[in-house]
Amino acid sequence: MDSVQVYRGMDIGTAKPSLDDRRRIPHHMIDVADPAAPFSVAEFQVLGVGAVEEIAGRGSPVLIVGGSGLHFRSLVDPFDFPPTDPTVRQEVEAVPAAAAVAELVGADPSAADLVDLANPRRVIRAVEILRITGLTPSDRLRGPRPEAVRAYRPVRPVAAVGIDPGGRLAERVQHRFDRMLADGLLDEVRGLALGPTAATAVGYREMNEVIAGVWDLAQARRRAVDASTALARRQRTYHRRDPRIDWIEWDDDPDVMARLAVARLEEAGWTS
Repeated sequence: MDSVQVYRGMDIGTAKPSLDDRRRIPHHMIDVADPAAPFSVAEFQVLGVGAVEEIAGRGSPVLIVGGSGLHFRSLVDPFDFPPTDPTVRQEVEAVPAAAAVAELVGADPSAADLVDLANPRRVIRAVEILRITGLTPSDRLRGPRPEAVRAYRPVRPVAAVGIDPGGRLAERVQHRFDRMLADGLLDEVRGLALGPTAATAVGYREMNEVIAGVWDLAQARRRAVDASTALARRQRTYHRRDPRIDWIEWDDDPDVMARLAVARLEEAGWTS
């Protein structure tokens, strides 16, 4: 459940599962979209629900793994997405980025906790929804509205476990991004033709600034690490509001976390 792993060629900066992992365990919703074209969470929902139903239809367990709370709920809940209007979208796109952010934050002071204000695409969509429906990001998360009431009533049995690194979050984000740079992230971005959606992905937009000569690599690294940390914190805030998720403590030994996660899932009724 990732908004960027769907794109072909965007491998290093999205931390896709390795080819070896994908050979051993079938993965879905990876490399299903052209990075030059937009790919919405609504489109993800259609393909993702189809994959879940196909796997379940074979009698196999379905593991939904990743970080995006909205993508998770699009797969497990009867989640309806807010309307869109091309005219309103064009009007919002014509507004300076700073003014769009000011409009959103003015209507919802907590918007920064829920929307990546450094991502123009997400700000534009949030303002578009605000203008069409009058609902702020906080309104849409908390309700009251029909889709909020239904949001935690899954369409099929679900057991969920979350792993939170706590105070080590920033350290892990920094280490992860440095590993991406060492693995060739900048060269990966140079070789891609990124459309308006993919180009806003954290890490990719900062490397594009390096390629354009706007920032040096050190500056881009700092900005990417900060943006990744802020994104992870927003995702954590979003997931923490879901009462179905059973949280376990971080451990440096992945086998320990795996055993804890399986135990919690089994306690919740999941069987492998």
